[in-house]
Amino acid sequence: LVWLLVLSLAWLGPALGGEEEDGEVVAEEDDTLSDELGEEDGVLVLHEHNFARALSEHRLLLVEFYAPWCGHCQRLAPAFAQAAAALRNESSLARLGKVDATAQVALANEFGITSYPMLKLFRDGNRTHPLAYTGRMDTEGIVRWMQRRASPSATLLQDTDTATAFIGSQDLVVVGFFKDLGSEAAQVFYEVAGEVVDVPFGVAEAAELFQAYGLSADTICLFKKFDEGRTDFPVDPAQGLDAAKLTRLLRIHSLELVMEFTNETSDQIFSAKIPHHMLLFLNKSSSAQLALWDGFRAAAGTFRGEVLFVVVDVTGYGADVLPFFGLTPADAPTLRLVKMENNRKYQMDQDAFSDTAIRTFIQAVLDGKVKPRLLSAEPPEDWDTRPVKVLVGKTFEQVAFDETKNVFVKFYAPWCSHCQAMAAAWEKLGERYKDHEDIVIAELDATANELENITINGFPTLHYFPAGPGRKMVEYKSARDVETFSKFLENGGTLPEEPPVVSHVPPRQGQGPRAAPSLRWAGRRIL
Repeated sequence: LVWLLVLSLAWLGPALGGEEEDGEVVAEEDDTLSDELGEEDGVLVLHEHNFARALSEHRLLLVEFYAPWCGHCQRLAPAFAQAAAALRNESSLARLGKVDATAQVALANEFGITSYPMLKLFRDGNRTHPLAYTGRMDTEGIVRWMQRRASPSATLLQDTDTATAFIGSQDLVVVGFFKDLGSEAAQVFYEVAGEVVDVPFGVAEAAELFQAYGLSADTICLFKKFDEGRTDFPVDPAQGLDAAKLTRLLRIHSLELVMEFTNETSDQIFSAKIPHHMLLFLNKSSSAQLALWDGFRAAAGTFRGEVLFVVVDVTGYGADVLPFFGLTPADAPTLRLVKMENNRKYQMDQDAFSDTAIRTFIQAVLDGKVKPRLLSAEPPEDWDTRPVKVLVGKTFEQVAFDETKNVFVKFYAPWCSHCQAMAAAWEKLGERYKDHEDIVIAELDATANELENITINGFPTLHYFPAGPGRKMVEYKSARDVETFSKFLENGGTLPEEPPVVSHVPPRQGQGPRAAPSLRWAGRRIL
């Protein structure tokens, strides 16, 4: 759903806005239901009998399809109720409703509900083409997203006075200057304004405004009270505007050149989807370490859009993320580069803080000339004598890819409730097979150990490594109970009703046949 419980929630952990995809849908029809619109905490309670009425009475209706057992839904509920109250207090046309998709099977099927929570916006009673919710899964995000859809997505600026007031009203605003507000490019701009709800958007077509801001052609201007102050994105007269490209450019240039990792900025940092993060860990109470900020900033402009520069205070908000990097406050100042697609972390051979050294290091990583630094815990003394073998980064290869063994591995996080729920079953499985020469039951704490070529996208993740050559890996996605696990093992790593997903794990670099998993510090989900 951000770097350790933030990591559990962002650079590692389950995002609040994550979705759960398990649980069987069971119909529980209630013949006594009418079309009356009831409420719970200001949220409309919707079902098959009153859904049509809700659509007819509310021009903008955001509906959450949920499952009562879903942890993500339970965490969203208070924010969703607070958003409903906020919208009602401002007399907005927008209303919020909810549907128990496990009980209202007909509605769940009609709207293609396959995971929870799933939010859809119904506009003007249109039942056939609801709009998928794309905002943040918190109170402010929901309110802003709905406000943007309840009113014009961009404010019309008619003269220099209104433009000056609008631009000065916030730290960050976007203004689209168009000679023709009915043009195709202007319509794309309005579309983007409807999605990027955390920034005010304005539009202008008056000639005096083009002159006042030094423009001669259609241009998108990002005004900001930091860094360079203004960034212009001219509209290509031949190619026009591309909504996805403009959204990305605005996201990138809306960020400060160097971001400090705080509770307020964490959402921005991770939602920008910049492929690499360069982190400077420092102690802000040390003036000598604070002075390193200037050199760090000087290197940032070269890689804008490709690498996001972030400062992490090891004694402040960033303290909780240190274990994810294998660091303590005493290690500051130090630098790490993170490749976001697979969460690989890179470290200089020795920390050098000049802008030249930082640029050289980053370019070397981008060019594939630097190997990642992989975390590994130390193996317990009795790791291989227990019924469930305790693997760490250092021992994973020799066990998982032993060609004489069939190895079933649970990748888990200590804080994961789903992992805790299946722990007893995994121990029983280990006891059942502890005397089998060719079957190994094992587990690996994926928050403390990193491998090279296996990506763990959620917890728990179960992989089966069959005996023999070829470094095969089978993903297990069936029921998490001892009997089903046993059927899977006895059947050679498959279940008749569910064909396995088989992949081949490439060798570790420079070490012959080898493999490994990666930790993602943004968006790790509980499965």
